[in-house]
Amino acid sequence: MANRISDETIEYVGILAQLELSEEEKEQAKKDIGRMLDYVDKLNELDTSGVEPMSHVFPVNNVFREDVVTNSDDHEAILKNAPAAKDSSFMVPKTVE
Repeated sequence: MANRISDETIEYVGILAQLELSEEEKEQAKKDIGRMLDYVDKLNELDTSGVEPMSHVFPVNNVFREDVVTNSDDHEAILKNAPAAKDSSFMVPKTVE
């Protein structure tokens, strides 16, 4: 394992994550991050020249519906869902025609 993680880096990561780490936790974090970086280096050794990039391991298609603009300006239907007002001072003003 290469000693690529400095004490300053661990301190900076702790500040970013808003963590107060003890000295033992800092040393453990340094070892853990070092192992992660070693694993990434090992993965970088793989030949992926013939592998097509993908975003998901299963063939997933876009399942969203089309974005269709509709006129949903039906105030009466919307207001039917509202609870009855107890205080008449909180009334929605009528639009001026």
